[in-house]
Amino acid sequence: MATLKKLNEKLRAFIERQPLFFVATAGRDGRVNVSPKGMDTLRIVDDNRIVWLNLSGSGNETAAHLRDLNRMTLMFCAFEGDAMILRVYGQAKVIHPSDPGWNQAAADFPELAGSRQIFDLSIDLAQISCGTGVPIMNFVESRGETELVPYYEKMGPDGVRDYWRRKNVLSIDGRDTGIF
Repeated sequence: MATLKKLNEKLRAFIERQPLFFVATAGRDGRVNVSPKGMDTLRIVDDNRIVWLNLSGSGNETAAHLRDLNRMTLMFCAFEGDAMILRVYGQAKVIHPSDPGWNQAAADFPELAGSRQIFDLSIDLAQISCGTGVPIMNFVESRGETELVPYYEKMGPDGVRDYWRRKNVLSIDGRDTGIF
């Protein structure tokens, strides 16, 4: 296992090849949350910073956890090619569509229906492990592009905000997500 204080060219290239990553957060108490993410929603700003666009879903745990503790872990696994797991640890902040910095932050991403937050991660540690326990799998397609985004496109912006009011205001532990 190797640890680094920041990313490097090899790690940036590895991240950019992955169609899937996982985000993990937790508050001071309650449940730990791990979520899979994908599509064209992640940007490496530099060796010390990653930002990613979060699309709407049935929960909003990551945003709620960051209101309590700003720690976040991103994990990338090689499902093809040479085995490797990369975990990136750091402190994150959330930017909501109603926040002043939203338009500037969102300009780096494609316009996707259901865009809910942008998370900005300042990296303090990158850890590489072998990944030989990760299965080799072939990427077929992104359900986000064929199912998720069309679902929110049909709702329209007002329908998405209503969805947020019903499903995204509180975490499963009853924490405010800050979405409104």
